[in-house]
Amino acid sequence: MEKNVKISMLCEIYGKLLTEKQFTFLDDYYNNDLSLSEMAENYNITRQAVRDNIKKGENKLFELEEKLHVMENSRKREEKIAKVLSEITKIQNTSSDKQVFKTLEHVKKELRVLV
Repeated sequence: MEKNVKISMLCEIYGKLLTEKQFTFLDDYYNNDLSLSEMAENYNITRQAVRDNIKKGENKLFELEEKLHVMENSRKREEKIAKVLSEITKIQNTSSDKQVFKTLEHVKKELRVLV
């Protein structure tokens, strides 16, 4: 997974556990596509101070994910649901029973809510 996407996802999951400054800087850098220079000018600090806050925030996000595995578990759950949905579709395509088809369609809708 690309680092930018991973950081954005981790921010969404763990962002409330960062300092306000770390979250703001990560959000500006990864989601709002601001450069270090732009951020330094906006916050009236040095580029190095911006970079340090971003690095600290990134390290905290990776540390939290390493301990809690929320994103990893979510990804695995989504993969399992996708696999089940695929199997249900195969059954629907080979079954001629309309009640089975209707029941499986309901199950698919319920599973999609979980993704």
